[in-house]
Amino acid sequence: MIKEKNFSEWYLETIIKADLIDYGPVKGTIIFKPYVYRIWEKLQSLVDNEIKKLGVQNVYFPIFIPESLLRKEKEHFEGFTPEVAVVTYAGGEELQEKLVVRPTSETIMYLYFAKWIKSYRDLPFLINQWTNVIRWEKRPFPFLRNTEFLWQEGHTAHRDHKESIDFVLKVLKMYEEIYQNVLGIYGFAGKKSESEKFAGALATYTYEILLPDGKALQGCTSHDLGQNFSKVFNIRFQDQDKKLKYVWQTSWGITTRALGAVIALHGDDHGLVLPPKVSPYQAVIVPIYGRANKKKINNFAQEIQKEIPESYFDVSSKTPGYKFNFWELKGVPLRIEIGEKERLTKKLTIYRRDNQQRFSLTKEELKNNLDNIFKEIEDNLLEKSKRFTLNNTFSVSSYDEFKKILATKRGFLKAFWCENKKCEAKIKEETKATTRCLPIQDSRNKIQETRSKKYKCIYCGRKAKNEWLFAQSY
Repeated sequence: MIKEKNFSEWYLETIIKADLIDYGPVKGTIIFKPYVYRIWEKLQSLVDNEIKKLGVQNVYFPIFIPESLLRKEKEHFEGFTPEVAVVTYAGGEELQEKLVVRPTSETIMYLYFAKWIKSYRDLPFLINQWTNVIRWEKRPFPFLRNTEFLWQEGHTAHRDHKESIDFVLKVLKMYEEIYQNVLGIYGFAGKKSESEKFAGALATYTYEILLPDGKALQGCTSHDLGQNFSKVFNIRFQDQDKKLKYVWQTSWGITTRALGAVIALHGDDHGLVLPPKVSPYQAVIVPIYGRANKKKINNFAQEIQKEIPESYFDVSSKTPGYKFNFWELKGVPLRIEIGEKERLTKKLTIYRRDNQQRFSLTKEELKNNLDNIFKEIEDNLLEKSKRFTLNNTFSVSSYDEFKKILATKRGFLKAFWCENKKCEAKIKEETKATTRCLPIQDSRNKIQETRSKKYKCIYCGRKAKNEWLFAQSY
């Protein structure tokens, strides 16, 4: 399957051929097979390490939430109602109260925040959990939209709003750096519109990614919850002035959707292309025996393997050609070919999966340059992603141009919008495009504000002060 001709078919065929998943018996569920779960474990470990650097501790809360808890915050309940799965029968009898299968954990966690937080000395209160959630998808697509998916969800409580919003933006920056420096995926960080924000939040921040079919993917979210939940759940603390005050809260998460972004953006017609830091193997060593001394080649290959901690020595009985194709499909960053020529000359034949180039290095050269090679691969993946994204990001000045692009090639559209919900809804109805975010423009994590009288809304023509990012999405 050729990626450029039919992205959806290529994507589905690739994840099956690469043996990443099987489909579960319930619509929208998938089974993570060992290879892709290992990718998730490596990403999880990297993210978890960054989360801990922020002073956040891991916990675990139950999967079942009494419906009455979910109902406590009205906007939150209404936002999730279409997606929730509900248990009404258990233990051989009808339940007196329905139990919601966790779509997110704000409500069950904050019941206990109110119990545990009493004083300013208890703040900031910073926790995270790695878990699964259920959101009933009507149009499932593996990794990108699953009924059940894996994620981390962080939840924090703070003494004042400045501290909490600073934390929201710090987390957003963390996600942006993980996407760019680990996964090699370029995107736009920014603020969601009022209509697109998380149900119950004051504001939602996101990292938006453009996929090869011109549709946008929300890569993560970081929410400023304000005091919406603390007032509903009575989460108060006694401050230094002896007054009882409501905490300011945040929640944030990244999901297995990131795996879908890696597959979609970096993969090619030969299969996966994996960033080194999350690849199950950073290199695969393929012996080429011919009529040579098999034992000597194996001994030399094992010496090389010792220099690459996360490598795999493929001694299976398959032909070298089969192994080349197999490991290309699996997306391993480096392939090292060792035959009699390599053993005698002590120069290894190396193949880079990301750019499909072959080159030769001695064992010492490989050892000394391995980190640089992996960094070059990461930089190349990010640069290709950035080039694709920027080449498919269009500044539009008329609604006719807006509609024409979405009807043909799609992509990110930068357009001024008056921030009226009615205009936003009409644009979505007529083009299927939504506001993705108001991009952050500088390293200080501040939202752009043009505040100029000369700009007009792309839809209604009224005054608009900000240029928003629009796209069709998954």
